Amino acid sequence: MPTSDAEGKDWSLERFRRHLPNTVTDIGPGEGTYARLFRPEHAGLWWTAVEIYKPYVAKYKLKSTKTRKVYDEMHVEDVRDSADHLFHRDLVIAGDVLEHMPREDAVALLRRIEQAGAWNILVSLPIVESVQGEVNGNPHEAHVHQWDADDMDQVLASLGGNVEVMYGGTLGVWWWSRA
Repeated sequence: MPTSDAEGKDWSLERFRRHLPNTVTDIGPGEGTYARLFRPEHAGLWWTAVEIYKPYVAKYKLKSTKTRKVYDEMHVEDVRDSADHLFHRDLVIAGDVLEHMPREDAVALLRRIEQAGAWNILVSLPIVESVQGEVNGNPHEAHVHQWDADDMDQVLASLGGNVEVMYGGTLGVWWWSRA
C-alpha cells in the first residue's frame, strides 16, 4: 500500500538525525512518508523520489511547490531501470518497497545502490507473512517476495559496511552505512 506502518519510524528518525544526509533518494515513496517525517529535521536537504506508479505523484502531492516541500526531483519509472547516479546519495531509502519485486531483483538493486556510492541505505519491509495483491488498481502493490529478517541481515552484511537493525512485530528496519 502507499502507506507505511508506523513501526520503526522513530528508530529511523534517530539514525537520520545522527547522519544528517544532504541528499536522499526515496524509492517508491508512496504517500511520501519518509520525506514528510525527515524533511523538517534538515532544511537544506535535496530529496529525489523514484515512483513507479504515476497516479501517486498527483494523488499524494509529491512534487515540491513554492509553498510545500516534498520531493525536489521526481522520476516516474521502475527503479530497476533508474540511472546509477540517482543512488550516489548520502541516503537511499527502500521503505516498504523491496517486497514488491522478486528477491533476486531486490538483492541486485541493493548491490547497485552500494556500488553507485550511497553512503547510507535505509531498508524497511515486512518480516512476517504479508500477502498482498493489487491495491486500488495499482499492480505494483502486490507482494512478490516474503522476506525474513535473517535473509535481509545476510544480504546487507554482504555489502560490507555497518548495519544497525530494529526488528518489530511486523517490520524489520535496517540502516546500512558505508562508514
